[in-house]
Amino acid sequence: MTTRPTACLVLADGTVFYGRGFGATGQTVAELCFNTAMTGYQEIMTDPSYAGQIVTFTFPHIGNTGVNLEDDETAEPVAAGMVVKWDPTEPSNWRSQQELTEWLAAKGRICIGGVDTRRLTRAIRQQGAPHVALAHDPDGNFDLEALVAAARGFAGLEGLDLAKDVTCAQSYKWDEKRWAWPEGYTKREEPGFKVVAVDYGAKRNILRCLASAGCDVTVLPATATAEEVLAHQPDGVFLSNGPGDPAATGIYAVPMIKEVLKADLPVFGICLGHQMLALALGAKTVKMNHGHHGANHPVKDLETGKVEITSMNHGFTVDSQTLPAGVKETHVSLFDGSNCGIRMTDRPVFSVQYHPEASPGPQDSYYLFERFAAAMQARKAETV
Repeated sequence: MTTRPTACLVLADGTVFYGRGFGATGQTVAELCFNTAMTGYQEIMTDPSYAGQIVTFTFPHIGNTGVNLEDDETAEPVAAGMVVKWDPTEPSNWRSQQELTEWLAAKGRICIGGVDTRRLTRAIRQQGAPHVALAHDPDGNFDLEALVAAARGFAGLEGLDLAKDVTCAQSYKWDEKRWAWPEGYTKREEPGFKVVAVDYGAKRNILRCLASAGCDVTVLPATATAEEVLAHQPDGVFLSNGPGDPAATGIYAVPMIKEVLKADLPVFGICLGHQMLALALGAKTVKMNHGHHGANHPVKDLETGKVEITSMNHGFTVDSQTLPAGVKETHVSLFDGSNCGIRMTDRPVFSVQYHPEASPGPQDSYYLFERFAAAMQARKAETV
């Protein structure tokens, strides 16, 4: 006796993958990417940078650590859905508070298990990130023609500004520091460097790292103007990660960054913030074939020769061939040579494509937050 599939993943080219549905029921359309991380699936699903995407996990044992209230990178999951090889396993971790499947159902995320993720990953690598429709019906009734049409009708991420969808509605202060045993999360109470963080889809752990590095953080929405940023009289400005096409977000973000740069403040960007800074400095960004998504990406620091193991999540990249005079490439991916970091040669303005706060190294890249703090300290010393 065969069990009828309760979910199917349909690619825009008509390819169909059947499997077992879990999480919420219904249908969704998105761009499909794959992530090679072995854990951190809760952080991945709640990372605002995954807006408009369904995530295929190449590691088969998803669900092992369950989910908890502390590891969300934002209030609700942002990724549209999940694709896994095996049905999520029951959690076996002392920090687990809920099973992954229960959490996904409660959060309205549509998911499929029992899929040949190797074949699917190979298709993504060879053909580029496809547009897909994902459906979950406990009765196993699927209108394949309609699903193919839905996948083909998805507009894609090129030209799409998603930062406005995931940014904060209003400004707020952040004082929570990084998690540490045995206290967990603690508050930063001492005075610190006044930092304005522009939220294009900021992950909470980035804000925690800033707080741990000695920053008094004020978060502003993605659409904040230079006047609004500088009105806080910051010692430095941080540009956060986020989803979508950097060129589309850059329509309003680039003019703001250009004005902020005139104030000669230390500036630090991560992920989309890195791309925003590059655009403001005169470089260009391009869509990647299948992007970089994982927690095991080697990046070389060209200035020290050091190799960092990094976490990445991006489908666009800065074209290093378009970097103008006065802007130096500082980091490159050892997978494909793509740009992973830049800095201005005459002032403390720098950014990286990867996620130093995710710490897969585990501490390989935290120095970037300390570098930002040191730049603000040096500037304050100059102005005294």
